[in-house]
Amino acid sequence: MSELSSGFLDSTRLLLGLRQANEIAQSLSGCLETSAIAGRITDGLVEKFGCAFARIWIVERDVLYADPEERAMLKLVASSGMYTRLDGAFARVPMGAFKVGKIAQHGIPFLSNQLADELWVKDREWAIAHQIRGFAGYPLATAEQVIGVLAVFSQQAMEPEFLEILQGLCTTVTVALDNALHHQQEQQFWHLATKSSPHCAPLSEQLAHLLQQSRLALLGTERPLTTSLDCLFLRAGEILNQLHCIYGRLTYGDDHVSLEAMVSTREYSPDKLASPFQELLFATSYLGGTLQINEDAAQKLLQVLLVLPYSNCILGLRLRIRCVSPALQFAFTHLSYLAGLTVCLEDDLEIPVLTDDLSQVGACHLVLMVTALPQLAHPSAKQVMAKLDLSMSADQLQDAIASVTRGEPWNIKPSGLPGLSEREQEVMALLVKGLRDRDIAHHLTISESTVKFHMNNVVSKLKVRTRYQAIHQAIVNGWIT
Repeated sequence: MSELSSGFLDSTRLLLGLRQANEIAQSLSGCLETSAIAGRITDGLVEKFGCAFARIWIVERDVLYADPEERAMLKLVASSGMYTRLDGAFARVPMGAFKVGKIAQHGIPFLSNQLADELWVKDREWAIAHQIRGFAGYPLATAEQVIGVLAVFSQQAMEPEFLEILQGLCTTVTVALDNALHHQQEQQFWHLATKSSPHCAPLSEQLAHLLQQSRLALLGTERPLTTSLDCLFLRAGEILNQLHCIYGRLTYGDDHVSLEAMVSTREYSPDKLASPFQELLFATSYLGGTLQINEDAAQKLLQVLLVLPYSNCILGLRLRIRCVSPALQFAFTHLSYLAGLTVCLEDDLEIPVLTDDLSQVGACHLVLMVTALPQLAHPSAKQVMAKLDLSMSADQLQDAIASVTRGEPWNIKPSGLPGLSEREQEVMALLVKGLRDRDIAHHLTISESTVKFHMNNVVSKLKVRTRYQAIHQAIVNGWIT
């Protein structure tokens, strides 16, 4: 790969670029359509950063194939700048083909400021004729897999500040697209509801029709289910039929309904067979259910168990999400679904609100405050009951919501310096800001000896030896922010 510009970043240029990138990110707020999200990103890169053209591909995987990369294709969903058509030569790119396909396959970004000299460039004359010099290709990757690729072409050399901004923007794009894809899957489940209205055949008969190559047993008294449950079971039946299910059992219990199935592993390995079921995890978690996949090596079987509670048995905790940052809004909405929480849209002030801005709170007294980094403290407003950040897990979020709903604080450290007078706390706060004793004395209109007197009291009360130990203790315990 050709060498890129190096050296220290220009802070002024970086700050301006971050503001422009933030404007692009804010345009994604409330958008749950993949093509619209991708289009706003590529348009923004061309308009605000002067790129020659920018493109985004989304990975499409065929659930008929157990290997996630087998028969996977990259579909062009957005193209802005010099080229805007979505039906050209690169409209669909196989995984691993061309540079875009390799970026998606290996999850490794590729950067160059000498595009015409790269050996992989198919049409070198085109790059020279159009003076295309810079290229940046980034995988849009979640923790589990690559979901797309962002490619940017420039007629100028790409500066390190822009590449830094672009990498950060990719994180926002990935979160937005990942949530949009999950939303589309949920909509597909609801679309299947037309097949499972009260006037249609019972679920057991529809599953038996899907699983024609296997036996389906029915245990318990069959009862009507919500359209969401019907859709999820029918989608599971379609996947099982594609994988040549050899046995299935639908069970109606007192508080839940389950589908147990067995798939032979003689033709495929268990890990490859388990992959198609990953698309069900989001909806299963959202509906309060579980999906288990176990291998029986001795019998060469894969056991699948999908368990869902009846709708009137779902007692999931509720919350509202009101984040100004689109990235945080998408991230915590997705995390809430993984935690089995119910995200409410109505402005019910009795429901806890998760936000990154206290102005979004209103009269609600149950607030979960989001900070960008774990070490940053939240505002000391009385209604803030919990401090959250992007490092938390779904289980931790569920625990936080449960605690706040009970009226108990979560991850909240005591505010203020315990046992210190108001004046001693003022002296400590100014000292933390880096002020010297002389400056503190001038700021508080007291003598420098009085400042030293107060600091000696602080050191004594906190049972430390030096003022620097006192500062460290105050910051570590969250007494001073």
